[in-house]
Amino acid sequence: MSEAKTTTNHDDIRKWAEARGGKPSRVRDSGEGGILRIDFGEPEEGLEEIGWDRFFEIFDQNNLAFLYQDKTEEGSTSRFNKLVNRS
Repeated sequence: MSEAKTTTNHDDIRKWAEARGGKPSRVRDSGEGGILRIDFGEPEEGLEEIGWDRFFEIFDQNNLAFLYQDKTEEGSTSRFNKLVNRS
């Protein structure tokens, strides 16, 4: 895997996700804020799309950072991402 990066910049996260067809989502029935995900359109039952404003509100409330990869080792566009604790 090529080098993973971490960011908390909302614009960078949104641009990365949208460039890959990703939409802000959360796991349905996961409590008040919810467990966040970027949904790339594969059928994944239990995800509900939310707006970017709500996504980043939950993101900041939970002190999260976005771990991601731009390219795979083979050089193709990567969709690898993970939401991790900022600390």
